[in-house]
Amino acid sequence: MAVVVAVSRSAAHSMSKPIVNRIVLVAGHGVDGDAHAGATVRHRARVTKDANAPNLRQVHLIHSELHDELNRRGFAITAGSMGENITTRGVELLALPVATRLRLGDEAVIEVTGLRNPCAQLDGLQRGLMAAVIDRDEQGNLVRKAGIMAIVMIGGAVCAGDAIVVELPPRPHRALGLV
Repeated sequence: MAVVVAVSRSAAHSMSKPIVNRIVLVAGHGVDGDAHAGATVRHRARVTKDANAPNLRQVHLIHSELHDELNRRGFAITAGSMGENITTRGVELLALPVATRLRLGDEAVIEVTGLRNPCAQLDGLQRGLMAAVIDRDEQGNLVRKAGIMAIVMIGGAVCAGDAIVVELPPRPHRALGLV
């Protein structure tokens, strides 16, 4: 069963986000009270390039299976520590195509826009963490494992324990790229 493990938000532009009991997703905006919420880009580096660009990074999701993998490798990673708003279990987030919709709980619907690009700030949490979330597949292609980004289509509250329903877009599917 696909489920929300934890939800996090932070009003400050910080790497880690504290876990909260619930977050409220606002259509076209993001996580209410989060520094990255807004119709236009909020990521500090992206604002300097084009402050009017649409915000395709309203909600950040990471699969808790990545936390498990990192913890087995000696890292001390918990929900929210890598900056995600929603920590999931039971969904292969990195394998989802662009425009996949995720129903979260009873109300909220988000649409997957792309991959999060791991940044050097991860090494501020623990040395070597950035390298640990980058891999290569069998063909030698770069694999970024630091989660996915989404936009809010239908708002609503999201809490730990909420079910996640995956709705794939029509074919042909487009693989996730950086956003």
